[in-house]
Amino acid sequence: MNRINDAERGEPLYIKVNDKDNVAIVVNDNGLAAGTRFSCGLTLTEHIPQGHKVALIALAQGDSILRYGEVIGYAAHDIARGSWIDESLVVLPEAPPLTSLPLATHVPAPLPPLEGYTFEGYRNPDGSVGTRNMLAITTSVHCVAGVVDYVTKIIEHDLLPRYPAVDGVVGLNHLYGCGVAINAPAAVVPIRTLHNLALNPNFGGEVMVIGLGCEKLQPERLLAGTDDPQSIEIKGASIMRLQDEQHVGFMAMVDEILEIAERHLQKLNQRKRETVPASALVVGMQCGGSDAFSGVTANPAVGFASDLLVRCGATVMFSEVTEVRDALHLLTPRAADEQVGKRMLEEMAWYDNYLDVGKTDRSANPSPGNKKGGLANVVEKALGSIAKSGSSAIAEVLSPGQRPTRRGLIFAATPASDFVCGTQQLASGITLQVFTTGRGTPYGLAAIPVIKMATRTALARRWHDLMDIDAGTIATGKETLDQVGWRLFEMILDVASGRKQTWSDRWCIHNALAVFNPAPIT
Repeated sequence: MNRINDAERGEPLYIKVNDKDNVAIVVNDNGLAAGTRFSCGLTLTEHIPQGHKVALIALAQGDSILRYGEVIGYAAHDIARGSWIDESLVVLPEAPPLTSLPLATHVPAPLPPLEGYTFEGYRNPDGSVGTRNMLAITTSVHCVAGVVDYVTKIIEHDLLPRYPAVDGVVGLNHLYGCGVAINAPAAVVPIRTLHNLALNPNFGGEVMVIGLGCEKLQPERLLAGTDDPQSIEIKGASIMRLQDEQHVGFMAMVDEILEIAERHLQKLNQRKRETVPASALVVGMQCGGSDAFSGVTANPAVGFASDLLVRCGATVMFSEVTEVRDALHLLTPRAADEQVGKRMLEEMAWYDNYLDVGKTDRSANPSPGNKKGGLANVVEKALGSIAKSGSSAIAEVLSPGQRPTRRGLIFAATPASDFVCGTQQLASGITLQVFTTGRGTPYGLAAIPVIKMATRTALARRWHDLMDIDAGTIATGKETLDQVGWRLFEMILDVASGRKQTWSDRWCIHNALAVFNPAPIT
């Protein structure tokens, strides 16, 4: 990554990621004015906002526009050297074909193991380890969500003070369960997701399900899981239905839920944190509100931390299919074997078809905010997004909501939506998430801690009590990528141990669950 001059001293600065690149992004806060001259002799022909691309050479119509050493598009018309290349000037290229991608051709050699790193976690009978000790109330249908919300407030106020070892209570509310084609092939996704959400290691194996009684997704079916080879039936769960005859009035329902909750709280209260190896961590990596800095500061630092975690023997998940699809040719060679590579292709093909059925395509991504932050199209966004995966071999590929069977770096297929991706990664068993953002978002999850990393120092300063880590120091040269990556790694261990609290948890900013449902709604 090449920098020109020092933005901290008020001098113009751009970042060129790869020697092949013919564009760079402006680093300075508020952008740079027309006539600005860099030490290399490049002079801007117009004002260019922060994070946006400047042409380092003159480009003719149809010429390739290169960033990250890859083609992100083609010039819509002639572009002068020193000009601003906004999204209107970048013609979207074709997506990589799924029929001719190399599979497992450049499998990375294992990095040297990192030994001796630990955190304070909660061991579970199934061998998993939680970073929290939470009571979760699973729901089989959205109809009961209001009741669950009512009861969780009572549990927080009246019951939790009697069980100090329990960190909190969360209602796993969602919009699924009835008015849906429950037997449609694609219904396996939401059913599998809800089943596996109840098994998240942060819930300690204590499962209670609140149903209505007449819903299509009966609690027994939710607990039985799916016919996935890795699906297990949940046994010993508490089931309560609001429509049962013994409930005369609303408070009768509330009283029974509280009675069931107290039984589970008594068991959860016996759990204690203990020192466990870092290999027990399951960490999700996600980005949202991305900008042009995402792929040069926060996401590469996350990738560095991902490699450190994998070296410890931990499990790391990256996701967001549409933000991987256009960089797939850089990932399939890293598959641990051909079967893993084929699984990546299968998930991409499934999502391509999903978009086709909806009569849309990948050009619907990025968002207006992404574009305002300097991202021209989904290709540029994807090349920055996959930096979160680091450099390790991809050990396994999961369909939406599946649980891993291996440790290491895992691709968990999910939509790119922040809320849906977070929910699906929760179902896949993450116990902590790292979330990078360039535009800013107060995103958080109640069930797990979410560490938020700003791609720009300006954002980290402005949102000083929402961003946990500033990765913008990489752009200005205050810190190296490795230094920020190590800082994130150490914070992961501290947050997982309960020694540090994230800003989203301090303010109790938590998003609702958004279960991915590609099946028909009837």
